[in-house]
Amino acid sequence: MTKKAEAAPDSTVIEMGEILRRIPHRYPFLLVDRAEDYKSHQSITGIKCVTVNEPYFVGHFPGNPVMPGVLIIEAIAQSGAVLMSKSLNADVSGKTIFFASVDNCRFRHPVRPGDVLRMPVEVLRARGDIFKFKGKAMVGEKLAAEVEFTAVVVETPSE
Repeated sequence: MTKKAEAAPDSTVIEMGEILRRIPHRYPFLLVDRAEDYKSHQSITGIKCVTVNEPYFVGHFPGNPVMPGVLIIEAIAQSGAVLMSKSLNADVSGKTIFFASVDNCRFRHPVRPGDVLRMPVEVLRARGDIFKFKGKAMVGEKLAAEVEFTAVVVETPSE
């Protein structure tokens, strides 16, 4: 192991338990399995292991399963939400992180069962509870999608 790898703190990895504490998404809409390379207010890399058991593959498309592009973007955004929640130490019981905008979205390569999505997300700007991000979805060395998006923390309405 290199000295650089030895020096990396374990806190840069975010496991499923913490993801579940940080964002409200649940099956079948939780699209991040873990996160790595967390740097507060700067960046994160979300990981999604795509399996043939994903519910959307039944209809998208029979005999040619492809992960819907909007769900790839959602997975990137959920990675950003984990970064935002952890950086702000947001009280998820009273706050929700919402999309505010999506810009410059491009799909480059299909995502299929068996693929592992690596989703590096970086903060472009942050002001209070509003973050502007740039994110990608990678399958190996191939760029599957790229997007810029803005997210905002809002009060969760009481029931």
